[in-house]
Amino acid sequence: MPTYERVQGEDLSHRELVTTRIFNAPRELVYAAWTDPKSIPHWWGPHGFDTTIHQYDLCVGGDWKLTMHGPDGKDYPNHSVFVEITPPSRLVFDHVSAPFFRMTVTFDDFKGKTKVTMRMLFRTAEEFVAVSKVAVEGNEQLFDRLLQELINSGKVAK
Repeated sequence: MPTYERVQGEDLSHRELVTTRIFNAPRELVYAAWTDPKSIPHWWGPHGFDTTIHQYDLCVGGDWKLTMHGPDGKDYPNHSVFVEITPPSRLVFDHVSAPFFRMTVTFDDFKGKTKVTMRMLFRTAEEFVAVSKVAVEGNEQLFDRLLQELINSGKVAK
């Protein structure tokens, strides 16, 4: 049974989706947007989605429960559990409701800006294929919305 653990030398391209973006903001500010449950609903999800946070316990083993509300009125409940929290450089959580994946988000200082890399590691290639059909574009839109939230905060320029 595949796991979320990486085996040295393993080719993960058949079950890992990687999305990267550079934000013109210090990493502490970008990390804070990811870890503030009051900020997350403003940017989490693709364009047209709203998000309701039900629980956000930012600690190892803590639950993150939310519902994404699609533009068509459909609700998408999500449940994740935090695995690693290393401010301001790394967040890792397991998405424990279907679809199942481990999300590793890194925040790297990049010449005064922040390079954010999201890695969604699925248990199987089949899960990866099924989700990547919507997640590739969805992740890019999530980053678009995060950028807009950072700009709206008045602390970041375009």
